[in-house]
Amino acid sequence: MLVHADLRERVVVATRTAAWVPSPEPGVERILLERDGDETARATSIVRYAPGSRFAAHEHARGEEFFVLEGEFRDEHGVYPAGTYVRNPWGSRHAPFSPAGCTLFVKLRQMPGGEDQRACVPGAVARLDLEPARTEREVVLFASATERVSLMRWGAGHASVRHQYPDVAEILVLEGSFEDEQGRYPAGLWIRQPAGSAHQTRTREG
Repeated sequence: MLVHADLRERVVVATRTAAWVPSPEPGVERILLERDGDETARATSIVRYAPGSRFAAHEHARGEEFFVLEGEFRDEHGVYPAGTYVRNPWGSRHAPFSPAGCTLFVKLRQMPGGEDQRACVPGAVARLDLEPARTEREVVLFASATERVSLMRWGAGHASVRHQYPDVAEILVLEGSFEDEQGRYPAGLWIRQPAGSAHQTRTREG
């Protein structure tokens, strides 16, 4: 299966109106944002667990990372409320479930070889409030020589800033909206910028 699999293409998906598709497990649905493969795939998805649903134990041969958007996600390694970021390395294994239901932003098989460290950052969104008061705040969730994962908050009236992307970049708008030369992006939009691209961002209401 190929869904926006060509990383050279710019893609914008409105996740709040996109279609949910079933997963192999009952009660677990997905919005496919990017996919190159079938059930074993490099993939970016929004995943929704109905209350009481679970996924059978499985291995992430090339890693997994997720951010809990709503509800509470669990596995045998911990409990992850909304606002938690988790990065599971190559070869990790778990059997996830959600007693009350949850929604996640998930990436699979995207990590370079050799990653062997797990990361868990609880309360990531709340940490933005601890940053110095300014129109642009950032909390870095993970950083390496090849990748940077962060949460950013742009305040109302954030001045136009030109962002250059030497590598592929993804943006998921969690709240508010921002604009660039090509349009306006409200909460729920996922944007993939190809390597070598650039845009000039600004906000009105924050």
